[in-house]
Amino acid sequence: MSETCCGPGAADDRGGADLGEDGRGERFWQVRELQYATVAAVLLAAGLLLGRAGATGVSAGLEIAGAVIAFLSFVPSAVIALVRHRYIGVGTLMTIAAIGAIALGQYAEAAMLGILFSVAEGLEHHAVTKTRRGLRALLALVPPSASVLRGGVETQVAPDDLRVGDVMVLRPGQRAATDGVIRTGVTSLDLSAITGESVPVEAAPGDEVHAGAINGGGAIEVDVTAPASDSSLARIVHIVEEAQERKGRAQRLADTLARPLVPIIMVLAGAVAGIGALVGDPMVWIERALVVLVAASPCALAIAVPLTVVAAVGAAGRQGALVKGGAALEELGRIRVVALDKTGTLTCNTPRVIAVLAADPVTEDDVLATAAALEVRSEHPLAQAILAASSSGPRVADDVTALPGDGIVGVLDGRRVRLGRPGWIGTEAFAEEVAGLQGRGATVVLLEVDGTVIGAVAVRDELRPEAAEAVERIAALGIETAMLTGDNMRTAHALAQQAGIAVVHADLRPEDKAALVETLAGGRPIAMVGDGVNDAPALATADVGIAMGAMGTDVAIEAADVALMGEDLRHLPQVLAHARRARKIMVQNLILAMLIIVVLIPPAAAGVLGLATVVFIHEAAEVLVILNAIRAARTVSLPGLATSTVGAGDAHYVTVGAVRTPDDACCSPSAPARGVTQTTGTTGRAGTTGPSSTGLLRIGPAAGGHDCDCCGDDHPVRGEEPACGDDPAVHSRGHDAAPPR
Repeated sequence: MSETCCGPGAADDRGGADLGEDGRGERFWQVRELQYATVAAVLLAAGLLLGRAGATGVSAGLEIAGAVIAFLSFVPSAVIALVRHRYIGVGTLMTIAAIGAIALGQYAEAAMLGILFSVAEGLEHHAVTKTRRGLRALLALVPPSASVLRGGVETQVAPDDLRVGDVMVLRPGQRAATDGVIRTGVTSLDLSAITGESVPVEAAPGDEVHAGAINGGGAIEVDVTAPASDSSLARIVHIVEEAQERKGRAQRLADTLARPLVPIIMVLAGAVAGIGALVGDPMVWIERALVVLVAASPCALAIAVPLTVVAAVGAAGRQGALVKGGAALEELGRIRVVALDKTGTLTCNTPRVIAVLAADPVTEDDVLATAAALEVRSEHPLAQAILAASSSGPRVADDVTALPGDGIVGVLDGRRVRLGRPGWIGTEAFAEEVAGLQGRGATVVLLEVDGTVIGAVAVRDELRPEAAEAVERIAALGIETAMLTGDNMRTAHALAQQAGIAVVHADLRPEDKAALVETLAGGRPIAMVGDGVNDAPALATADVGIAMGAMGTDVAIEAADVALMGEDLRHLPQVLAHARRARKIMVQNLILAMLIIVVLIPPAAAGVLGLATVVFIHEAAEVLVILNAIRAARTVSLPGLATSTVGAGDAHYVTVGAVRTPDDACCSPSAPARGVTQTTGTTGRAGTTGPSSTGLLRIGPAAGGHDCDCCGDDHPVRGEEPACGDDPAVHSRGHDAAPPR
């Protein structure tokens, strides 16, 4: 709320269980603003009681003392921001109203204004700090130490001391401190706290182990593949903290409405005082002008959306869904159509050979061996299924060329061999059998040698067991579903029927999917769900791109607007319902914030409502907005899915990088932000230092904070405060304290 931008120190990432991100208390009684408000309230109550007893002098003194103490939470920073940075914002309006009330002799009203404003500030700080730390508490899944083998000796090291190439020893019940690949041992891994899926995953040598995974079986040795600070878990926290800053439509609307309000309010209050003085008692109209200042202050509007986004995005992250900021969250809440890729999304992406056809005198083994010779160097899932089914020794075809969308060609023993889809290779020899296998949901590839079809291989990727339930839950939200696949129409329809999907589009290339997304939308918001790599064009075309099974896959996390860490498709309806609820909360908060301004201004200007009444109503509305926004942090997990149970106060033992913290014009030029090279400049953008040299007075927006990179339009809330500014009077609050105003 106040015009502060940067905190006096960097956040402590290592442990302090009860501290907020900016070093202040996370519990109510540790929040500075609430401490000021409590002391001030005691003094005000004592003053009022003594006033009734007739001790008016002492009463006035106590009321003034209570007002002064309450003012300490916002007046000093507002005054210094005005003098040093030429900045006017909400805190400035409240400071003017507070000083004016004292000047008019309304000591009790002034104290009440300071107390309620401090309470609202403190609750806002507490709410934002708690939701942010709730996400970063995922790092508490990393144990305080890890066992490693160095020089043949097992030693205990801190997670930050792990190096790529170390051999980490995981005994039953222990958590992995970072990412790695199993070297020896067979076990089951509990990934529920990371992916949101409660069923353990079997793991053997060569399988990946992610940071935070619990070893549920025998002892294993793991080759470390990433430092703890760059593990998949640390990257999730870092990406979501940055994503929380991205603004959606609701936040941009709030900014558009709130930006001009501060100067307009000052002009309005001045007009009330000036015009009223000409027609009546000047003191009466000055008092009404002060009341208008408070009534029209856009405090609630400034936090209506950012706090909801912080709470909702953090809660989704704890359920294994990375939502890339407010824009993605809002769009996700508007979705009316979901297009799903078949392979790897609706299916398990573990295809297996279910039938082999051979033309006399060729045997089934010959068909598999020849097909395997073409596919031996391919990474395609169908190729892996054919190789797994072939029992012959490794043979490699020459001059192998893959033809996307059709198949693969090569030369084996001097003969030209083709393996590919029906249509590219004629099906006359096996037409009836191919149709029957496709009707059972199998993908059929034909094998041709020197122009003669000698066999066919049927491969089926089984439908995910939870796919039908997930589609049903999506439909219950009023959202239509469609399947997009490059497979043949018979196979696609067979699987779609099992999943309960009526709209099917088959034989599609990646570029066809992207074009079809717009057609399916029909002007409605649409989401595309795929693997984040092969479906990149379609993901980019859709209003929201959703990547499935993205745990440990940087490409998928970066490419999509939403990344689902787990493999359970029920995460999709869960995150859709969560986003829809969060968007409703945003709209409710915006309506309430605007309504309170519109309703309070007329009676305040007419003198119907006094300063104390307006302050009470105004700050109560703000507290209501805060409490409503916090509701976005509540989640309900579906059966079989889990939510991380780590607490916001749990200590963590791994250091992750700070969220982007470019230097800005509202921080002291003496200490540039971390990771930013100090150069000369006056724009307030990254890489510049110091306030604008124009000397102009900056009228700051009510929402979005300072007109600078760390608090401006692109960065409403920071995940971690920059190490800039050393004056605690100016920088009394960190970015994590609240969305700046």
